[in-house]
Amino acid sequence: MWKILSLAALQSALLCGGQVFLKFAMMRMPKFSWTREFWLSLLVNWQFALCGFCFGAASLLWMYIVKTFPFSKAYPMVSISYVFGMVAAIVFFHEQVSALKWVGVACIMVGCFLIAK
Repeated sequence: MWKILSLAALQSALLCGGQVFLKFAMMRMPKFSWTREFWLSLLVNWQFALCGFCFGAASLLWMYIVKTFPFSKAYPMVSISYVFGMVAAIVFFHEQVSALKWVGVACIMVGCFLIAK
C-alpha cells in the first residue's frame, strides 16, 4: 500500500509542478492568441520548458504505475494532485483557500487511503 501511495504522491507532485510552471509561463506570455509570434515565444520561455519536463517525468512514472499496480487502485491515486494543487495555489499564487475546500482535500486523502488498502 505504501509503495503505490508514495509513487502516486511523486507522480502527482510532478503533475502539479508542471501545472505551476505552465501558469508561471503563461503569466510571462503575451495575451493568448493563435498567432505565430505567440507560439514562437514559448520556445524561449524556460518555465514552459520546465513544465514539459515535469509532465514528461510524470508520464514516465505513470507508465510504471499502471504497469505495476491494478488500474482500479492506480487511477484514483491521481486525485492526490488536488492536494498539491491547493498547496501550490497558496504558496506560489497567494490564493485564499477556504476551510470547506480543505475538508474536500481531507476527503480525497481518506478516499485514496481506502482505495490503496
